[in-house]
Amino acid sequence: MPLGMGEAGKVLNGIDLDEQVEYVEQVRKDPTVAERNPSIVAKWVGGTRSRMEREGVVVHLGGDGDPSAMWMFLASLAACDVEVVATHASLLGIEIEDLEVEAKGHFNIQRLLGLEGPAPGYDRISYTVRMRGRGATQEKVARLKEMCEHGSPVGDSLSRKIPIELKFEVA
Repeated sequence: MPLGMGEAGKVLNGIDLDEQVEYVEQVRKDPTVAERNPSIVAKWVGGTRSRMEREGVVVHLGGDGDPSAMWMFLASLAACDVEVVATHASLLGIEIEDLEVEAKGHFNIQRLLGLEGPAPGYDRISYTVRMRGRGATQEKVARLKEMCEHGSPVGDSLSRKIPIELKFEVA
Protein backbone atom coordinates (compact mmCIF):
# COMPACT_ATOMS: atom_id res chain seq x y z
CA MET A 1 0.00 0.00 0.00
CA PRO A 2 1.23 3.53 -0.69
CA LEU A 3 2.40 5.84 2.10
CA GLY A 4 2.95 2.89 4.43
CA MET A 5 -0.83 2.65 4.82
CA GLY A 6 -2.30 0.39 7.45
CA GLU A 7 -4.55 -2.54 6.86
CA ALA A 8 -7.50 -1.66 4.63
CA GLY A 9 -11.01 -2.95 5.27
CA LYS A 10 -11.38 -1.66 8.78
CA VAL A 11 -12.11 1.46 10.80
CA LEU A 12 -9.23 2.79 12.87
CA ASN A 13 -9.46 5.91 15.04
CA GLY A 14 -12.90 6.58 13.59
CA ILE A 15 -11.55 6.63 10.03
CA ASP A 16 -12.79 4.15 7.42
CA LEU A 17 -9.50 3.00 5.89
CA ASP A 18 -11.07 1.59 2.70
CA GLU A 19 -12.79 4.91 2.11
CA GLN A 20 -9.66 6.94 2.91
CA VAL A 21 -7.39 4.80 0.71
CA GLU A 22 -9.92 5.05 -2.13
CA TYR A 23 -10.07 8.84 -1.75
CA VAL A 24 -6.26 9.13 -1.78
CA GLU A 25 -6.19 7.10 -5.00
CA GLN A 26 -8.90 9.30 -6.57
CA VAL A 27 -6.85 12.40 -5.75
CA ARG A 28 -3.68 10.76 -7.07
CA LYS A 29 -5.47 10.16 -10.42
CA ASP A 30 -7.22 13.55 -10.47
CA PRO A 31 -5.74 16.24 -8.19
CA THR A 32 -8.75 18.51 -8.80
CA VAL A 33 -10.76 16.20 -6.51
CA ALA A 34 -8.79 17.74 -3.62
CA GLU A 35 -9.71 21.35 -4.50
CA ARG A 36 -11.66 23.28 -1.85
CA ASN A 37 -13.23 26.75 -2.13
CA PRO A 38 -15.08 27.45 1.12
CA SER A 39 -16.98 30.66 1.66
CA ILE A 40 -17.94 31.93 5.10
CA VAL A 41 -20.17 34.89 5.94
CA ALA A 42 -19.87 36.47 9.38
CA LYS A 43 -22.99 38.44 10.35
CA TRP A 44 -22.86 41.08 13.07
CA VAL A 45 -25.09 40.14 16.02
CA GLY A 46 -24.33 43.13 18.25
CA GLY A 47 -21.38 44.49 20.16
CA THR A 48 -18.34 42.53 19.01
CA ARG A 49 -20.26 39.26 18.46
CA SER A 50 -20.65 37.66 15.03
CA ARG A 51 -22.55 34.65 13.74
CA MET A 52 -21.22 32.33 11.04
CA GLU A 53 -23.24 29.66 9.32
CA ARG A 54 -22.18 27.13 6.73
CA GLU A 55 -24.22 24.13 5.69
CA GLY A 56 -26.45 24.38 8.77
CA VAL A 57 -23.59 24.65 11.26
CA VAL A 58 -23.68 27.86 13.31
CA VAL A 59 -20.73 29.30 15.24
CA HIS A 60 -20.65 32.52 17.26
CA LEU A 61 -17.43 34.45 17.87
CA GLY A 62 -16.63 37.52 19.92
CA GLY A 63 -18.74 39.18 22.52
CA ASP A 64 -19.20 37.95 26.05
CA GLY A 65 -18.91 34.22 26.54
CA ASP A 66 -17.85 33.30 23.00
CA PRO A 67 -14.29 32.67 21.86
CA SER A 68 -12.62 35.55 20.05
CA ALA A 69 -11.61 35.32 16.40
CA MET A 70 -7.93 35.21 17.40
CA TRP A 71 -8.64 32.41 19.89
CA MET A 72 -10.38 30.45 17.10
CA PHE A 73 -7.51 31.22 14.72
CA LEU A 74 -5.13 29.44 17.11
CA ALA A 75 -7.73 26.72 17.74
CA SER A 76 -7.93 26.14 13.98
CA LEU A 77 -4.26 25.18 13.89
CA ALA A 78 -4.69 22.77 16.80
CA ALA A 79 -7.85 21.21 15.36
CA CYS A 80 -6.31 20.91 11.90
CA ASP A 81 -3.34 19.00 13.24
CA VAL A 82 -5.62 16.70 15.27
CA GLU A 83 -7.16 15.82 11.89
CA VAL A 84 -3.74 15.46 10.23
CA VAL A 85 -2.43 13.17 12.96
CA ALA A 86 -5.63 11.10 13.26
CA THR A 87 -5.81 10.57 9.49
CA HIS A 88 -2.18 9.64 9.02
CA ALA A 89 -1.92 7.60 12.22
CA SER A 90 -4.82 5.54 10.89
CA LEU A 91 -3.19 5.12 7.48
CA LEU A 92 0.04 4.08 9.23
CA GLY A 93 -1.79 1.53 11.41
CA ILE A 94 -1.38 3.41 14.71
CA GLU A 95 -4.28 3.01 17.11
CA ILE A 96 -4.63 6.32 18.95
CA GLU A 97 -5.27 6.00 22.67
CA ASP A 98 -4.97 9.71 23.41
CA LEU A 99 -4.24 12.75 21.24
CA GLU A 100 -4.13 16.44 22.00
CA VAL A 101 -2.58 19.49 20.36
CA GLU A 102 -1.75 22.50 22.51
CA ALA A 103 -1.26 25.75 20.59
CA LYS A 104 0.11 28.97 22.10
CA GLY A 105 0.56 32.39 20.58
CA HIS A 106 1.15 36.08 21.26
CA PHE A 107 -0.39 39.19 19.75
CA ASN A 108 -0.96 42.83 20.77
CA ILE A 109 -4.28 44.62 20.11
CA GLN A 110 -3.15 48.28 20.34
CA ARG A 111 -3.82 48.88 16.62
CA LEU A 112 -7.23 47.19 16.89
CA LEU A 113 -8.03 49.92 19.42
CA GLY A 114 -6.91 52.64 16.98
CA LEU A 115 -3.62 53.27 18.79
CA GLU A 116 -0.09 53.19 17.46
CA GLY A 117 1.55 49.85 18.08
CA PRO A 118 2.87 46.65 16.58
CA ALA A 119 1.04 44.72 13.87
CA PRO A 120 -2.13 43.32 15.46
CA GLY A 121 -1.73 39.70 14.37
CA TYR A 122 0.11 36.84 16.01
CA ASP A 123 3.85 37.50 16.12
CA ARG A 124 4.69 34.00 17.32
CA ILE A 125 2.93 30.66 17.56
CA SER A 126 4.12 27.37 18.97
CA TYR A 127 2.33 24.10 19.35
CA THR A 128 2.87 20.67 20.80
CA VAL A 129 1.30 17.40 19.68
CA ARG A 130 0.88 14.85 22.46
CA MET A 131 -0.12 11.38 21.42
CA ARG A 132 -0.24 7.94 22.95
CA GLY A 133 -0.95 5.05 20.62
CA ARG A 134 -0.37 1.41 19.86
CA GLY A 135 2.07 0.80 17.02
CA ALA A 136 3.67 4.25 17.19
CA THR A 137 7.25 3.44 16.16
CA GLN A 138 9.91 6.16 15.87
CA GLU A 139 9.66 5.95 12.08
CA LYS A 140 5.87 6.38 12.11
CA VAL A 141 6.03 9.25 14.61
CA ALA A 142 8.61 10.96 12.39
CA ARG A 143 6.16 10.60 9.48
CA LEU A 144 3.36 12.13 11.57
CA LYS A 145 5.60 15.07 12.51
CA GLU A 146 6.50 15.53 8.84
CA MET A 147 2.81 15.55 7.90
CA CYS A 148 2.11 18.23 10.54
CA GLU A 149 5.01 20.31 9.22
CA HIS A 150 4.26 19.87 5.50
CA GLY A 151 0.70 18.54 5.13
CA SER A 152 -1.31 20.70 7.53
CA PRO A 153 -3.53 23.13 5.57
CA VAL A 154 -3.77 25.57 8.48
CA GLY A 155 -0.08 25.23 9.37
CA ASP A 156 0.87 25.82 5.75
CA SER A 157 -1.44 28.84 5.52
CA LEU A 158 0.17 30.35 8.61
CA SER A 159 3.70 29.77 7.36
CA ARG A 160 3.44 31.82 4.17
CA LYS A 161 2.11 35.11 2.90
CA ILE A 162 -1.37 34.74 1.41
CA PRO A 163 -2.73 37.50 -0.83
CA ILE A 164 -5.84 39.07 0.71
CA GLU A 165 -8.20 41.21 -1.31
CA LEU A 166 -10.57 43.48 0.64
CA LYS A 167 -13.68 44.98 -0.91
CA PHE A 168 -15.72 47.38 1.22
CA GLU A 169 -19.35 47.92 0.16
CA VAL A 170 -21.60 50.43 1.92
CA ALA A 171 -25.28 50.76 1.06
